[in-house]
Amino acid sequence: MRTSAIIHLGRFLGNLRAIRERVGTNCRICVPVKADGYGHGALEIARAGLEAGAFCLGVAAVAEGAELRNGGIKAPVLLFSQPDYREIPDVIKTALTPFVSDTDYAGALNREASSAGIRLPVHLKIDTGMGRLGCRAEDALDIARFIAECPALEYAGTATHLAVSDSTVPADIEYTGKQIALFREAVDRIRSAGIDTGIVHAANSGAVVLHPDAWFDMVRPGILLYGYNLADEKLMPDIKPVMELRSIAALIKKVKKGESFSYGRTWTAPHDTNAAVLPAGYADGLPRLASNRWQVVINGNTYPLAGRICMDQCLVDLGPEAAVKRGDEAVIFGGPAPDAAALAEITGTIPYEITCNINKRVPRVYED
Repeated sequence: MRTSAIIHLGRFLGNLRAIRERVGTNCRICVPVKADGYGHGALEIARAGLEAGAFCLGVAAVAEGAELRNGGIKAPVLLFSQPDYREIPDVIKTALTPFVSDTDYAGALNREASSAGIRLPVHLKIDTGMGRLGCRAEDALDIARFIAECPALEYAGTATHLAVSDSTVPADIEYTGKQIALFREAVDRIRSAGIDTGIVHAANSGAVVLHPDAWFDMVRPGILLYGYNLADEKLMPDIKPVMELRSIAALIKKVKKGESFSYGRTWTAPHDTNAAVLPAGYADGLPRLASNRWQVVINGNTYPLAGRICMDQCLVDLGPEAAVKRGDEAVIFGGPAPDAAALAEITGTIPYEITCNINKRVPRVYED
């Protein structure tokens, strides 16, 4: 297989167990599988998570929810993002649970659900400082009343999202505390008005690690489930990266001193050496910014990338005496190689982007 993403389901389940042990058995877990399960394969991750006791799933697009339903998933699926109004019939048809930020959208959902003869569960989203979706905290009670009075809607949950919960900077810890307090006050006002707030949830990965007061009824750990603890590794040391990107040495060739590699001639051989061509490039998800800055592991030895990463291929400097032959496995990240977080660091991004960007043409191979 030319280039493949190995998905270690055993590690994913181990991460899920570690989160369960941390938040306790009374707190539900939502498994976000948006962006094709952060690049890991939404259906396989969804099935594994639900079989292991997750309560529900989370997606960002109606089409992502439809993929789960077409794959036989029956569990609740939360729709985190705001869809276009023209997609509302598909929200109903796919039986998604949308987040609601205003009465206009809630009313549109109510009308469509009424026409379909169903009662649609929705979650009220409150913006406590993320600045994206959600109503202002002071408006939450009015919108909650509106939802509760819609005959075709079920007020099934109340949520917010935390902006810097993975940060240990004192100002960010204080900001997160203010978000949690503001959310709690809004929830209390809704309950004081005699309205059932449904499942209350706020905690993303960082809050699972650092902010127990944000756990409420359910947590929504994303990147933590996929193996990256960006908050404090000491608090949850058993989290393991789930994805490993592998390729092969498709061609071995001799290179003479002074010869250059790839577009732009950014690398020139300082001496006679050998090179391997790997069928992996930026179209597969290997960042072009990693050119001349990353390495791969072949037969337990580390070799640097040489020259610009191309759309479909890259080159590796094997050295003059390298014991590498055509077809040998090359690990780009994960497993015996540095993980996606290390690749993200040298390319100026985050591990989410690395795993999400592994292209669909790269087959996912599920192990464990």
